[in-house]
Amino acid sequence: MQTPVQTDKDRAQPGYFQLFRDMYKQNIRKYSMVIALVFIMLLFQILTDGILLRPLNITNLILQNSYILILAIGMMLVIITGHIDLSVGSVAAFVGAVSAMMIIENDMPLFAAVVLSLLLGAAIGAWQGFWIAYVKIPAFIVTLAGMLLFRGLTMIVLEGKSIAPFPVSFQKMASGFIPDWLNGGTFHLTTIVAGAGVSILYLVYQLQQRNMQKKFQFDLQGKGLFTVKVFFIIAIINLFTYILATYEGIPLILITLFVLIAGYTFVMKKTVIGRRIYAIGGNEKAAELSGIKTKRLTFMVFVNMGVLAALSGLIFAARLNAATPKAGNLFELDAIAACFIGGASAYGGIGTIGGAIIGGLVMGVMNNGMSLLGLGIDWQQAIKGLVLLIAVAFDIYNKNKTS
Repeated sequence: MQTPVQTDKDRAQPGYFQLFRDMYKQNIRKYSMVIALVFIMLLFQILTDGILLRPLNITNLILQNSYILILAIGMMLVIITGHIDLSVGSVAAFVGAVSAMMIIENDMPLFAAVVLSLLLGAAIGAWQGFWIAYVKIPAFIVTLAGMLLFRGLTMIVLEGKSIAPFPVSFQKMASGFIPDWLNGGTFHLTTIVAGAGVSILYLVYQLQQRNMQKKFQFDLQGKGLFTVKVFFIIAIINLFTYILATYEGIPLILITLFVLIAGYTFVMKKTVIGRRIYAIGGNEKAAELSGIKTKRLTFMVFVNMGVLAALSGLIFAARLNAATPKAGNLFELDAIAACFIGGASAYGGIGTIGGAIIGGLVMGVMNNGMSLLGLGIDWQQAIKGLVLLIAVAFDIYNKNKTS
């Protein structure tokens, strides 16, 4: 029996069902955690009778999770290189304690205190990075020791008591808002304009990327799907800024997060350093043989983690308006969970900054939603652990199914 010959035209024009199935497979793999985040938000929006997405609660959600998202950015780089950092919570607490001693006890100018605090974080990261990169002690051991060391130093600095209050100008770093320069009255018009500006920048960037792909003859996403994706994201941006505009506007910490996310995404996707970090996580020996200075780069990744842990500690102290011995407790677990929920691999070499942010938002929405429902901390911990397992299993299932 003769087999029908499939012409080029047949291969070039698959059925609509096949096109839909391929589109579904490609995007379910890429956006599985986004889908999970949307599902969790809708679930808690229903269970809380619409409280979750109210302007006040959205603003609180940003303020409450900002320091975890900052830690997740740095932790993602550490995990991509194939390491882990268990000390970030203790480092954040220690830096917060030292900043309180400088600002509250010794009346040091805020700018100088913040700079010295970030330099202290860099020094701590360098200390740990040296043992990991050059002495080759496993990161798990080094950072576990760091967790105990800096938690103890925090208690020594604070002498077992809290120090408060911080100046109002320092508190605004974590709880302040941009002023409404356009004087919209009860409606924060500057926030709406900012949302429109971000939408235009996003549209221009996407069109430039598509033209670049077309120029070098890369595979292009279908025009219809591309249009729907861009329109959907622009709609989300403007809806988000509209919600913020009906309350106090854009929090200052959101601008800090935006700069960090944009900057680190650019570094990891568009620079040689970013590609080398991925190479180290993929195969460190091969990366070293190809000429990459793996020890120095690993060292710098931990210095970077120290700086971001210090920034997280400053923001947490500013939000709490106090430095306490218990600050930063379990921060490292939330940051690590955010990275793995966001698609990082425990073996290194895989992960994105955007994924870490999505993972952090999943954890943040769960914490906020369960608190609104009045669940105790015992049930919250149990449910978070279960959802973490289900979310990662869902992601792995889709990756295996579409590979």
